[in-house]
Amino acid sequence: MTGEKVVEAYGVRLRQFRAGDVADVVDGCADPISQRFVTSLPAPYTEVDARWWIEAGAPAAWTGGGAAYAIADPATDRLLGGVGLNCPVPDRGQVEIGYWVRPSARGRGVATAATRALSEHAFAAGTSRLELLTEPENAASQRVALAAGYRHEGLRRSAGRFRDGGRHDLLAWVRFAEDPPGPTARLLPDLPDGVLTDQVVALRRLGPEDAELMYRLHSRPEVVANQAPPVPPARESIERRCATAESAWLTGDIARLLITDAATGEPAGSCGLSFSDVGSGEGSIGYALLPDWRGRGYATRAVRLLAGWAFGPAGMARLTAGTVPENTASHRVLERVGFQREALQRGRLPGLAGTRLDDLTFALLPDDLR
Repeated sequence: MTGEKVVEAYGVRLRQFRAGDVADVVDGCADPISQRFVTSLPAPYTEVDARWWIEAGAPAAWTGGGAAYAIADPATDRLLGGVGLNCPVPDRGQVEIGYWVRPSARGRGVATAATRALSEHAFAAGTSRLELLTEPENAASQRVALAAGYRHEGLRRSAGRFRDGGRHDLLAWVRFAEDPPGPTARLLPDLPDGVLTDQVVALRRLGPEDAELMYRLHSRPEVVANQAPPVPPARESIERRCATAESAWLTGDIARLLITDAATGEPAGSCGLSFSDVGSGEGSIGYALLPDWRGRGYATRAVRLLAGWAFGPAGMARLTAGTVPENTASHRVLERVGFQREALQRGRLPGLAGTRLDDLTFALLPDDLR
């Protein structure tokens, strides 16, 4: 990419790397988070690596048709991170964008500002399409993509490489030259202050630390029996579900939440909400409780809280819940919230050994919510 070597916008300065940046480059690139998610970095990262980058690596990015900018504080010119363009595809007018930020500069909007500034500069120079690739576990980078106006496009299977040679998936976030400015609107917004509560029950986003609890809950025979197909989950799948829960929320796939006691924070179960039909504003809800918390109204309270959020900030117009016909306890929970039995769909769900299960569907409209 050719063009200006200094860009100032959105409260950051993009400039060339300099010899005086060595210590700050090491600070940013040797950091565990950078090492975890920027697998092209040498490990361990030393001053020798920083000097090579400043003297050879960054200049090579420019001669190869990309760009390598230092992100600097406009007031002090001190390095805050790096942002660049790589993997150009001239026939498509496409290039990839990436960034890293020093630990002390995180949480201040630096990456978002730099991404917005360089994106607009690239479009002005003739780029048509920008791609930003993130690991599914890197929710912080995905929040930067959304804040900078990028939209989730899909999953690139095995597009990334670990240092040991293994492969991993990447999420693709894309912005076009003609896209409107500003952040990308999300299907599933964040919870207010990170929690939904009625002072008895509290709901918060599921996280990696909840994997053992979720495996224990969803492996229970009575919970498995009410799933379709009724097969216990693999521990690895539960661990991945928890590790990527924030990412799934950001992409709009599903909001997974932990149900806790509001007073003690003790976990009671889990619930989830997703759009089943975005165009019609229809969502789907599910839930499960640990044995010690059943029969105490916690499931009813959790479903009521989640339904209120679905009809409010999430903007849904209708909620459904599918159940096996024998799960009368779940039916009572739904009816207490205001759901109404709507349809019995025979053989809709997969069972074991090629069998099929009936699906008894309940539905809730905003005026039905009790």
